[in-house]
Amino acid sequence: MTRIVVSAGEPSGDGHTAAVVRELERRWPGCEWSGMGGAEMAAAGVTRATRMEDLSTIGFTSVLAKVPSHVRLLRAMQRSMDDGAVDLAFLTDYPGFNLRVARMAARRRVPVLYYIAPQLWAWREARISLLREAVTRLAVILPFEEAFFTARGVPTTYVGHPLLDGVTPSKDEARRVLGIPDGRPVLGLFPGSRRIEVRRMWPALREAALLVRRAVPEVEVLVAGMSGLAYPQAQEFRICRGDSAAVMAASDAALCKSGTITLAAALAGTPLLICYRTDALSFFLARRMVRCAHIGLVNLVAERAMVPEYIQSAMTGTALAEGVLPLLDAGGRAAREQRSGLADVSARLGEPGAARRVADLAAELVTC
Repeated sequence: MTRIVVSAGEPSGDGHTAAVVRELERRWPGCEWSGMGGAEMAAAGVTRATRMEDLSTIGFTSVLAKVPSHVRLLRAMQRSMDDGAVDLAFLTDYPGFNLRVARMAARRRVPVLYYIAPQLWAWREARISLLREAVTRLAVILPFEEAFFTARGVPTTYVGHPLLDGVTPSKDEARRVLGIPDGRPVLGLFPGSRRIEVRRMWPALREAALLVRRAVPEVEVLVAGMSGLAYPQAQEFRICRGDSAAVMAASDAALCKSGTITLAAALAGTPLLICYRTDALSFFLARRMVRCAHIGLVNLVAERAMVPEYIQSAMTGTALAEGVLPLLDAGGRAAREQRSGLADVSARLGEPGAARRVADLAAELVTC
């Protein structure tokens, strides 16, 4: 029986890992999966030694509080590798923890497939040496990453972005499903998937939406909400929980937390503003450690400041409202120029089939 240790510590990584697990289950029925993951991995057949929901963090300060739990999990995964033959360590993103698992696996001669690379092109490039030593194959999802890591001696394959494997509804279809009348402008709010993100992002997003509604009374405001999270004083908006793809497709413009959701906007062709706010200490440290000119993935893929970014104190309701109002005019210059740039980003992301390509890499490592 093929035995694979898996580890994913974020909601997006949970879904992307689950897609690969399902692909490999079709090839290797009855494969034994164990490790850390979320609900989607559990549904795909992974026995979770630890729920990632119990360990997920954001920002430098909240990481510190979770250190003891991470240490306990690392020791448990070490015992798992010591107790029996493990054919593969399949690790997704979450580098603070997963790079330690990779080193532990490599020392025990377990092949390591690392999916969704640590963003060493942005900060902490010194960790490249650890990737070279511990990772058998790196599967990357951004088009510029393959050249970056290959040039630094890490065996790397660009597999395309997993978002391309999802279904992006058309604007008409999304509006029909959401019951939005023809001709009504729609503003989408995307405050993030974690409680602490929403708590920090929501007040400014809510204020911006209210200001937009004051300027355009007929606008429909949709919030891409998460189950179990609260959006205070959102009575004037519609909370659409668990349906972010439809919200994005239906929107004429969007206010988005930085991250993968900005690439979803590119695939949907929805003009957007990027915003982000974290605690003061985390931002202070990030400013001194991060080398990127942009925080939004859509701008990084575009290799230019195509989408405006509002960070920390610049992320005010007034600034966001003023920035997004021109984008709500679908025929206006600002919206047209952004849609053109977003189409270019979408083309750069590659073709569907990321999960299949990652499964191919896994098969090569297990049989070699």
